[in-house]
Amino acid sequence: MEFPADSKVTRGLFGLGAVGLIASAVGYFLDADQFFFSYLVSFVFFTGIGLAALLMVMLHHITKSKWGVVVRRISESFISNLWIWGIFLIPVLLGIHNLYHWSHEDAVMADKILKGKSAYLNTPFFIARQFIYFGIWGFLGYRLHKASINMDETGDWGITVLMRKLSAPGILLFGFSIAFAGFDWLMSLDPHWFSTMFGVYFFAISFQAFWPVMILMVFFLQGQGILKNTIQKAHIYDLGAWFFAFTVFYAYIAFSQFLLIYYANLPEETLWFYHRLEGSWKYIAYSLLLFRFALPFLVLLNRESKHSRKILGIVSALVLIIHFFEIHWIALPVLYEHGIHFSWMDITTFLGLGGVFFGLFFSRFKKHKMIPVNDPKLDDCLSKSYHQ
Repeated sequence: MEFPADSKVTRGLFGLGAVGLIASAVGYFLDADQFFFSYLVSFVFFTGIGLAALLMVMLHHITKSKWGVVVRRISESFISNLWIWGIFLIPVLLGIHNLYHWSHEDAVMADKILKGKSAYLNTPFFIARQFIYFGIWGFLGYRLHKASINMDETGDWGITVLMRKLSAPGILLFGFSIAFAGFDWLMSLDPHWFSTMFGVYFFAISFQAFWPVMILMVFFLQGQGILKNTIQKAHIYDLGAWFFAFTVFYAYIAFSQFLLIYYANLPEETLWFYHRLEGSWKYIAYSLLLFRFALPFLVLLNRESKHSRKILGIVSALVLIIHFFEIHWIALPVLYEHGIHFSWMDITTFLGLGGVFFGLFFSRFKKHKMIPVNDPKLDDCLSKSYHQ
């Protein structure tokens, strides 16, 4: 149950990442503002997937769940590299003045709202918070992955207690940190706007996108002849069920945020949605309703759809595409208020960061057993009676 030693997927992904990032760096000298906004969108896209994987691993441990043991190592491989992935936040920190209006002292002094938020929205504190976030995520990811690998090697089931003890407070820290990261990275792009629901909204879009990544990753691995007899139809169905559940959760959170702001009808709150529901930006907004909720909901509502690899693959790819557009829709109206604007740097930063993100995943995944072979719940996960 080890990754094929002759596989070149890791080298290919790192190569793609290098080419994409080099091309993006050229774009920086052509249009710095566009570069930083494109980079931020792609960075948030992949970071959100890693953070959702972290939560999923912790939920597995505190609930002692059996169904996902065979796919848990995939999530663990994502989270093991969060401390390294934090390095790729550096361009965002370097681009603070290009991205965030509140980072300009003259703008703060001339604006009552910015002055009132300056105790939180200031450059030194912003940078310090990023170290705290990635310190928490990196520590939890590294420790949980290491403990799982140690259990593979030693067969000590007592390690499961350690992983639960890490996960219980870890979920609390995760909840606060992902909410504030969402505030920092995306909501503060428009510092006059605020939403008390934005933290959970950021979590919702990230967690819904995580399940398509898991589904497509399983399909890719099995297409390479890996884990074909280990990850069974019942496990894939479970992934589809989670995908369906968080499609509903996403819609609930997104609509609740919109509804609260709509009926309060306060100018400082409604203006954010106003800019995203006018001009050509409105087409992305309507697409979110159709392709991120209505279509996946109706398709996955059918039990048989969650058994169909073809349907799951198509819906997963569609949701990941619209997930990228949603982050773009959140961030880019700050730069292009009157309508959609796409740049070639949106593509190069996505390919660059995506190549590195998945390159890091495979570099870790191939070093160890592809499932937790000594997990005490593995036999139950594999047993047919559990899935009947």
